[in-house]
Amino acid sequence: MGYIEEFDKEKANSVINGTTRASNVVLKDKQIQEFPITDRSLDRKIQFYPVSESTLCTFCKSEGSCKIVRSRTKQMNILLERGKPQDAQSVFNNLIQEGHKPSLVTYTTLLAALTLQKRFEHIHSIISEVQKNRMEPDSVFFNAAVNAFSESGDMEGAMRMFSKMKEHGMKPTTSTYNTLIKGYGISGKPEESLKVIELMYREDNVKPNLRTYNVLVRAWCNKKNINEAWNIVSKMVASGTRPDAVTYNTLVTAYVQNKQGKEAEDVILERRNNNVQPNERTCGIIISGYCKEGRVMDALRFLHKMKDFGVRPNLVMFNSLIKGFFDMSDRNNVDEVLSLMEEYGVKPDVITFSTIMNAWSAAGYMIKCREIFDDMVEAGIKGYVRSKEPEKAEQLVDTMKRSGVCPNVVIFTTVISGWCSCGSMDSAMRVLGKMIESGISPNLKTFEIIIGGYAEAKKPWKAEETLQLMEGFGVHPQKSTLVLVAEAWRAAGLTEEANRVMGSFRKKNTARFLTETQPLESFEKFNQKEGVNLSLSRLQIPNVVLSDQKKGSTKLSLSRLKHEFT
Repeated sequence: MGYIEEFDKEKANSVINGTTRASNVVLKDKQIQEFPITDRSLDRKIQFYPVSESTLCTFCKSEGSCKIVRSRTKQMNILLERGKPQDAQSVFNNLIQEGHKPSLVTYTTLLAALTLQKRFEHIHSIISEVQKNRMEPDSVFFNAAVNAFSESGDMEGAMRMFSKMKEHGMKPTTSTYNTLIKGYGISGKPEESLKVIELMYREDNVKPNLRTYNVLVRAWCNKKNINEAWNIVSKMVASGTRPDAVTYNTLVTAYVQNKQGKEAEDVILERRNNNVQPNERTCGIIISGYCKEGRVMDALRFLHKMKDFGVRPNLVMFNSLIKGFFDMSDRNNVDEVLSLMEEYGVKPDVITFSTIMNAWSAAGYMIKCREIFDDMVEAGIKGYVRSKEPEKAEQLVDTMKRSGVCPNVVIFTTVISGWCSCGSMDSAMRVLGKMIESGISPNLKTFEIIIGGYAEAKKPWKAEETLQLMEGFGVHPQKSTLVLVAEAWRAAGLTEEANRVMGSFRKKNTARFLTETQPLESFEKFNQKEGVNLSLSRLQIPNVVLSDQKKGSTKLSLSRLKHEFT
């Protein structure tokens, strides 16, 4: 009997004997089996094996080693390492559709990808496929299965796979036991982890390590039993294992979640006594906790105290303080926080500007909103576009609109140029739609940037269609506009289309440079004669001087933001 059949048999027996919970899912007081075989609606979305053996590739059919399977499996692993489990699953789906037979490593990687997505309903299906294809599971596969069951909170399934692993002559590692301990924490039964530790001591060359204890500390903290978590720390020290930053940050987080900020600060003293210095994350947790409790002055006090630890405040901490003081209508302390930001050289971001603008907007001070908006243009929107982060620039535009400050044509065009530079024309057109909905008409610069974007995207027909859109807004194409459209065609290798565009332009502008009776020059000769620069550098950020907003250019100044509150 194979290990899958044994697994299913044990599961069925345990249900009959009443020794296991049949499911984590309860509908109208009726328990549903953990892995329903007859109705796997989500399973239909994943095909685990080619439909017909006849569709298999030659190497897969001959039970040989298929290079494509190895290559795609390697690609799946790379995607997992990059934190892209959905993409790894897509690679698997394509592999099946192309008629390839997955290897054990492929199924193991798929199981890991689905576990990361918390799609636990597929665990049993993958195990069944491995069995049906007569694959002999290795320790990596068993560990992946144990982890999948543990992450789902099904510790009975995890322990059964753990037992099968040992029955097949494979020795569990410390990592295997740590996974089981983590699973008991997820299922809300950290006390069961003590049995796992007992099992560890029975094994040769396996003993609890730093991660073992940290997982236990987290499990008890998640159950809001901080005293027991400290007991684990004591056992940890007694075993010769020193707590690290993860250990103490877990305890700090537990105290903060329990609204015990003072106790969270006391943890810092304990960790320093053990030569573990507080880090940025530790301080951020405490400041955020105080702000959520409404104890913003304590948060500010602690921020000053951070100098003693040698930890610099970051932007997230400052934003938490600004919001906290605004919620208290304490403008004097907002002023102090902004001064501290300037002192530490921390620049404001989208959240900083949003918080300040929303506060002034709610108070009805629209002039102040506009002044902050001017700073936001220079430091925020243009800065994000330059750094290839148009999504953040667009967020600022949305913030302005919510605050009652309507962005002008220059701002919208700047964001559009950012998306065009990144090659996302759908996003650029979305911003154009927002611009029109706001009652702002695009100008010549706006359209030329869009045309240049389509040229870079190798879509000359879309560039030419933009000319019609221009006419609809009463914006007449200039010679520079037509040159951009023609260059888009030329870049696509369609010189005749480029000549056609320029020919139509000459016919409409005979009075300016050419007559209809003159012979048609080639597109190249026309450019040489006119000295036209065909560089597609028109995706640059518009030259914003903000002359249409107020005289003089704006410059980011935290002191200016600060003075708004005095």
